[in-house]
Amino acid sequence: MRDMMRWDPFREMTPLFSSDLGKLSFVPDIDVKETTDAYIFKADVPGIKEQDLTISVTGNRLTISGKREEEKKEERENYFAMERSTGSFSRSFTLPEGADCESTKADMKDGVLTVSVPKKPEVKAKTIPVTASTPGKP
Repeated sequence: MRDMMRWDPFREMTPLFSSDLGKLSFVPDIDVKETTDAYIFKADVPGIKEQDLTISVTGNRLTISGKREEEKKEERENYFAMERSTGSFSRSFTLPEGADCESTKADMKDGVLTVSVPKKPEVKAKTIPVTASTPGKP
């Protein structure tokens, strides 16, 4: 007969806190706002180089992706804590119908990536005059 053991839910959670699992991936916080003439995306990406970021638009989907590399560690260094996250990330957003995806621009300053998607100019209704035709003439 098997040994009976009382189930301990906390013992099941212990592996979740194991250092062997590694760190969670880096996922930047992103603010999205609409102005009168554009949709603005601001992402906190400190420590990421411009060449490690990719901004793409496919159809009406804006995707911001990148990676933050782990610093090389010297064998003799003794860390007391390693809390900064590293890894790759990808965030996608569905753009509204009026977005001019072809004119999307991106800029980075002080660790903040700003992606600007302009709005297409509003199409105004065209008034078509009605003329009366006389009988017998087209």
